[in-house]
Amino acid sequence: MSNLRISDFDFHLPPELIAQQPPETRGASRMLVMDRQTGALSDKLFADFPSLLQPGDLLVLNDSRVIPARLYARRTTIRDREAATGRIEVMLTEPQGKNRWRALVKPGRKVAIGEILAFPAADGSIALEAEILERGEFGDRLLQFAPCADFFAALDRIGHMPLPPYIHRDDADTDRERYQTVFSHERGSVAAPTAGLHFTSQILEAIQSRGVEVVRITLHVGLGTFAPLRVERVDEVHLHRERYTLSAATAAAINKAHSESRRIVAVGTTTVRTLEHCALTANGAPLQPHSGSTEIFISPGFKFQLVSALLTNFHLPQSSLLMLVSAFAGREQVLAAYNHAVASNYRFFSYGDCMFLH
Repeated sequence: MSNLRISDFDFHLPPELIAQQPPETRGASRMLVMDRQTGALSDKLFADFPSLLQPGDLLVLNDSRVIPARLYARRTTIRDREAATGRIEVMLTEPQGKNRWRALVKPGRKVAIGEILAFPAADGSIALEAEILERGEFGDRLLQFAPCADFFAALDRIGHMPLPPYIHRDDADTDRERYQTVFSHERGSVAAPTAGLHFTSQILEAIQSRGVEVVRITLHVGLGTFAPLRVERVDEVHLHRERYTLSAATAAAINKAHSESRRIVAVGTTTVRTLEHCALTANGAPLQPHSGSTEIFISPGFKFQLVSALLTNFHLPQSSLLMLVSAFAGREQVLAAYNHAVASNYRFFSYGDCMFLH
């Protein structure tokens, strides 16, 4: 049993290093490179990333696409839908069946079971309606949306990009493109798989031209990725559940690379969690294509079975993602790297710089 505490993964981060905007040009970020055997660090640019990959490497991307999950509603009742009052922020977090979603609602204490939320469009028409079916802690609600012709088209019309809570500004039109990877395809995330934000089509072409194989998995990122860990000890952490899909082509490519002892390079902690969950589930057998969900928590002491190199952004202090990176490269080495990044004015979190651990 681990004696580590959540506070053992703290570091000092000046607020001005938290990136509030993406870099002016996609792919122009800095990149801190760590040799995880020695802890040696080198300061590079993300443009250098293709040169750090080797022919035969397997690069695994998460192709989940962020939905405009932040909505604004007016409260009504079943009896009187015309008497709409107040503005309620609704952040969709996870689908629960046909037209049914879990969501975080603010201010939560006012929104009761049985209420109807009306979601207006810019022209004043009602684009969506939802009834509150269940009430949970910390603003959690279960919403049943009224049937509509195309739910995701309605989201595109009225929704806002769900920027993280540490970005202290409203979303802009440019976030619709920049808070999305260029290879995103499968709709479902309510937070971006941010390590992928650095890639451009040109960089992906440069990677493949070096003889690197590129495949995709899908893990839909939930808001739990930003949720504070409300326990004191690492062995008490219980993570949120997230949905994933492993395709037949990707499973075959991973099995082949693993059997040939080629490097499997994960882009992002979401990719790591999916791959290592699938490896644990397979229990030594080759991976099989399937869809499922995972709540895997990776912390120091975890035995990685597939991932041998990791590209990732810088993560929040005392977060499960920082613990994952520490499991991969050692807590003291990772915290030393973070202190170097702070001293060197790297930009942190979703729109910030990145780190390559190999």
